[in-house]
Amino acid sequence: MTNAFEIIGGKPLKGEIVPQGAKNEALQILSAVLLTGEKMTISNIPDIKDVNKLIELLGDMGVKVERLNGDTYTFQADEIDLNFFESDVFRQKGGSLRGSVMIVGPLLARFGKASIPKPGGDKIGRRRLDTHFLGFEKLGARFDYNADTGFYNVDASNLQGTYILLDEASVTGTANVVMAAVLSKGTTTIYNAACEPYLQQLCKMLNRMGAKISGIGSNLLTIEGVTELGGTEHRMLPDMIEIGSFIGLAAMTGSEITIKDVHYNELGIIPDVFRRLGIKLELRGDDIFIPAQEHYEIETFIDGSIMTIADAPWPGFTPDLLSIVLVVAIQAKGSVLIHQKMFESRLFFVDKLLDMGAQIILCDPHRATVIGLDKQVQLRGISMTSPDIRAGVSLLIAALSAQGKSTIYNIEQIERGYQHIDKRLQALGADIKRV
Repeated sequence: MTNAFEIIGGKPLKGEIVPQGAKNEALQILSAVLLTGEKMTISNIPDIKDVNKLIELLGDMGVKVERLNGDTYTFQADEIDLNFFESDVFRQKGGSLRGSVMIVGPLLARFGKASIPKPGGDKIGRRRLDTHFLGFEKLGARFDYNADTGFYNVDASNLQGTYILLDEASVTGTANVVMAAVLSKGTTTIYNAACEPYLQQLCKMLNRMGAKISGIGSNLLTIEGVTELGGTEHRMLPDMIEIGSFIGLAAMTGSEITIKDVHYNELGIIPDVFRRLGIKLELRGDDIFIPAQEHYEIETFIDGSIMTIADAPWPGFTPDLLSIVLVVAIQAKGSVLIHQKMFESRLFFVDKLLDMGAQIILCDPHRATVIGLDKQVQLRGISMTSPDIRAGVSLLIAALSAQGKSTIYNIEQIERGYQHIDKRLQALGADIKRV
């Protein structure tokens, strides 16, 4: 299997593209199948490495997994092998997959115990798991870290509902605590809960399974514990990060692209942020149509000062799209300050963009000022390596807009988040191939 994309850039693209199912939702929803012994049918599952690894892990622990078609599976967790969680296979597979921490909440809730290896994952700064563990502890779980085996052993034989104020509005942390709380005794209140659409989807699905969660969509969730949950069907939302990436791609390459079935009402502030960069987009039914644009001009604030785009917990702008916004701003008219508040080291791919001819001032690890070229100068193709999933796609967009040939190495980082991205771009007319 080759490990690089070769891209000949500078060509406008045209056509329709369908966003995959949401990766971040998939990791939560798939973990939730462990909460019941009944059959679950899940559709619009993205065919990407992180998700496929989690499905494989569910199979290893005894879940009956059946693939009905390309994106639809059934899961039945009626015979889980609890000894599996102390095995070397689990240490190796669970340790390499950041999303594996999401199975802890459901396991604690249903079986009263779990073991998890110390997690690994993306290099985007210190993503702590404290929120998860502190939440479980408040519900009454007891943790014991075994330095010899590298496992956390958790005893949760008597989970009790309680008031929990999360130290940060972590999406995965909130999801994990919610899944533990639905089968706890009594009432749990979670304040400073994340309220991303993915989390709303999870809560709605749990309610269909028989959970009693209220406050969905707000930062205050109330969960009345129940004794058991049943099976249900669920369809994932389209991935908003992909949708944002494709809006950026269209603008940067001057292409006419239609993004299909976007669930526009679930996109929050995302379309508006791209409009602030001067990108025209129109809603046609539930599709976003982006016309081919020669130029797009960044708005200023009302008093004329430079536009700042910063990330924030939902309903603020998702940090996963800041790198896309940064790249798209390179060819805008005007300047913008990109402020990455939520993670450190997410801007460390800027040096590659400078090599391509972008005008960017990296102020510090969290802030970069982009001085738009207004398409007066084309970026030039270079060889580069992708540091993480989101930066990888941003570099891919830059390469597609650049003059000449670019090579992007370490593309498995991109493929962890975007399914068959090369084939889907080829269908729009992109000159991209594996080498």
